[in-house]
Amino acid sequence: MSDIKKVVLAYSGGLDTSIILKWLQDEYQCEIVTFTADIGQGEELEPARSKAKAAGIKEIYIEDLREEFVQDYVFPMFRANTIYEGEYLLGTSIARPLIAKHLIDIANKTGAEAISHGATGKGNDQVRFELGAYALKPDIKVIAPWREWDLNSRQKLLDYAEQHGIPIEMKRGKKSPYSMDANLLHISYEGDVLEEPWNEPEEDMWRWTVSPQAAPEQSTTLELEFSKGDIVAINEQKMSPAEVLAYLNKVAGANGVGRLDLVENRYVGMKSRGCYETPGGTVMLKAHRAIESLTLDREVAHLKDDLMPRYASLIYNGYWWSPERKLLQEMIDSSQINVNGKVRLKLYKGNVIITGRSSADSLFDTSIATFEDDAGSYNQKDAEGFIKLNALRLRIAASKR
Repeated sequence: MSDIKKVVLAYSGGLDTSIILKWLQDEYQCEIVTFTADIGQGEELEPARSKAKAAGIKEIYIEDLREEFVQDYVFPMFRANTIYEGEYLLGTSIARPLIAKHLIDIANKTGAEAISHGATGKGNDQVRFELGAYALKPDIKVIAPWREWDLNSRQKLLDYAEQHGIPIEMKRGKKSPYSMDANLLHISYEGDVLEEPWNEPEEDMWRWTVSPQAAPEQSTTLELEFSKGDIVAINEQKMSPAEVLAYLNKVAGANGVGRLDLVENRYVGMKSRGCYETPGGTVMLKAHRAIESLTLDREVAHLKDDLMPRYASLIYNGYWWSPERKLLQEMIDSSQINVNGKVRLKLYKGNVIITGRSSADSLFDTSIATFEDDAGSYNQKDAEGFIKLNALRLRIAASKR
């Protein structure tokens, strides 16, 4: 790739990407464009600008993508009630196609031939970034330093930073922090004591949620309003997608909601143990299923549940921009036309408790479902033939035995 003259680097300003920036300049002798995305990680991003300037970078992009992230990625994913391997709400996975999209947009704008990222050669993120990039710009070149250099330990990174005068916040000799990833949907933790699956996470590791034991003794009641499968208001106050998720993170985290300790199967083949905080997403999932229970046809709901694990794997494995994910999304979105109404719930010591749901598009018919006098709207005698027809194959098989 000796013909590369300009590279767009996904840049946070942290240790890894600061070292990558210098390494790219030295190894590729090319111009670097930095791109820093605000997707709600809760950190001040302007220091990334000053660090990039200090490194001689002339083209610096810092973009607020919070609304786009929730509206175009998180909300569509939650319309499908998406969870990976029964537990993981895909907080890291769903952010990668957005970042890949903007890396390619900036490459097109600046005339860069390549993009670069700080994902390691052991993880899923390298796959997600690069599959997304190739889907959007087939001829893009990708530089993944972790697959090229020999700086394969934290000590070597620290030595490199010291050798080249790269400022780092953490002093040598202190305990290595967890590897963390944060955005508006979640914060994840890997490494350190978590690398042994038997070790219990340290309580002071958690940042967004209080311990359920320390959560308030009084429950918090919320009323969520849905329109076409998306939350548009909380307690009758209209909110934008990013505002919805930020609010739910705050109130659910304060009630101990959203912690997860998981051993997952990575796409590259290994098992990985991680801990996650997804307070707002945990509430969104439970509430969305509650409003769907009222408004979705039975077979449509069951078909969505059948397809959801496939949809979840597509996102986890990096195929957001694939034709099959887009096809599934069209089906999912069409199912949400009548997913409108309100859900009332309580948050209490780590629990999300549904206490009511209401919709003008409800398929719930009280006159049929009632245990009281149904005034002939449902003939219970009809059930006899229904049962006998469905039992026919069972009776035939039993008679043959």
